[in-house]
Amino acid sequence: MRLLERARKEWFMVGIVVAIGAAKLEPSVGVNGGPLKPEITVSYIAVATIFFNSGLSLKTEELTSALVHLKLHLFIQTFTLAFFPATIWLFLQLLSVTSINEWLLKGLQTVGCMPPPVSSAVILTKAVGGNEAAAIFNSAFGSFLGIVVTPLLLLLFLGSSSSVPFTSIFSQLFMTVVVPLIIGQVVRRFVKDWLERKKPPFGAVSSSVLLMIIYTTFCDTFSNPHIDLDKVSLVLILFIIVSVQLSFMLLTFVFSTRDNSGFTPADTVAVIFCSTHKSLTLGIPMLKIVFAGHEHLSLISVPLLIYHPAQILLGSVLVPTIKSWMVSRQKGVKLTRPTV
Repeated sequence: MRLLERARKEWFMVGIVVAIGAAKLEPSVGVNGGPLKPEITVSYIAVATIFFNSGLSLKTEELTSALVHLKLHLFIQTFTLAFFPATIWLFLQLLSVTSINEWLLKGLQTVGCMPPPVSSAVILTKAVGGNEAAAIFNSAFGSFLGIVVTPLLLLLFLGSSSSVPFTSIFSQLFMTVVVPLIIGQVVRRFVKDWLERKKPPFGAVSSSVLLMIIYTTFCDTFSNPHIDLDKVSLVLILFIIVSVQLSFMLLTFVFSTRDNSGFTPADTVAVIFCSTHKSLTLGIPMLKIVFAGHEHLSLISVPLLIYHPAQILLGSVLVPTIKSWMVSRQKGVKLTRPTV
């Protein structure tokens, strides 16, 4: 009984294990073109559901107040689209003397150049109880910014150039992020009283969608034939990716919790996830466009295929720890405030 109770309480973690196991057993189900059609169900329906859900659950005043938090947005966008790729480039200068496959290392650089995702950072921020409105704004804004900035970064660091269909990517983002968010906010105006009375499980809905994203992502990872090549390099790349993620999460935590940062604990949660997460949904199509016809495209794509599930897993595992930190800090702030 205790085990069942524990499993019910930690259903999301159990779901992650089941999703990965199912993807390993039969990856063909969740790959692009497979029965689940993730190129439609995930790229469009799942992402749109996440942002409709966020639009429905977010108080309008919270969303509008997040828009004017310029210091927070500047920090996140500068970190993810300037500091991140530049630091990876410096790190790769050291790794270039090792025996790690050079195309996997180039793939690491492409990871650094990617924009933030439009789903996982928002869901994890919401799961912790952080500044969800800021996470939504930065995920959406960073993705739009990435349409222009990412190809330029790839050109700068890797010397690859190509014409990128900005219009089609921009329209996809607009339809899956902005439109569902606005619709959610409009619907909220009509059912606001009902929502506050019933308190629907918005967090559980977003987490369930995330499990679907995890499943299809691992289907892609396990079905990639190049995952089995050069195991030593792959293991080293996996170790480097986890180390980079943990280091950058710690770095953003340290910077955003300084006394003069001006960020609340809830802001820090959004900073940790939005600054360090990278988009697979935008990343893979961009790599296919920028490196079109390149013989090593599959190897270049591998680090991003590893980074995406790793960031979701690592973030999910750290949710309870970050949540307990945030709650204790918020209680501490309330206790130290003078009573009037």
